[in-house]
Amino acid sequence: MVENKSYNNVVNTLIRLGEYHEQIFTVSVGDIYDVDLEKGTKFPLLHINPTSVVTGDSQLTYNFQIFIMDMVSEKSDWQTQQHSLLTKLVNTKDNEQEVFNQCLDISTDFIGMLRHSERQSLDGVNDINAPIYFTEGQFTIEPFSERFDNLCCGWTFQIGVLVENDFQTCDIPVTQQGAGY
Repeated sequence: MVENKSYNNVVNTLIRLGEYHEQIFTVSVGDIYDVDLEKGTKFPLLHINPTSVVTGDSQLTYNFQIFIMDMVSEKSDWQTQQHSLLTKLVNTKDNEQEVFNQCLDISTDFIGMLRHSERQSLDGVNDINAPIYFTEGQFTIEPFSERFDNLCCGWTFQIGVLVENDFQTCDIPVTQQGAGY
């Protein structure tokens, strides 16, 4: 028998992936306009925006738009002495290129954790090859840069999280009258 995964299970798993990633400091869920971009928010930030659920024959695909972002330092002294000797950045007024680099690394980590889902199933599952949550296909990761109270930039991508679902009809909370005529 399949243990169906709910919306809460999927969202909480994505939150945990973000919370346990050592480079992500803040995780939020909801519409993109719900992101707290105040200067007190600790960055880098992972934001999970639910977009849709698609049914298959024996699975559900929960679709999300993922944002990985960080605050750009607009101080002219953001580079360390060693860093300035190792690179010849065109624009050294801020660290936007470094932020894009770090956020892209985090984005590919996030995709990799779902693509190779045995990493998630190590704790409390007897078969480490049994996928719990996974994704497949190719991804387009798009850069963005926005000015709010501060300058943020990062990457966004769409991801579908596939989970098994047997569409069990035995336990649907409906009376016999709801069965038809």
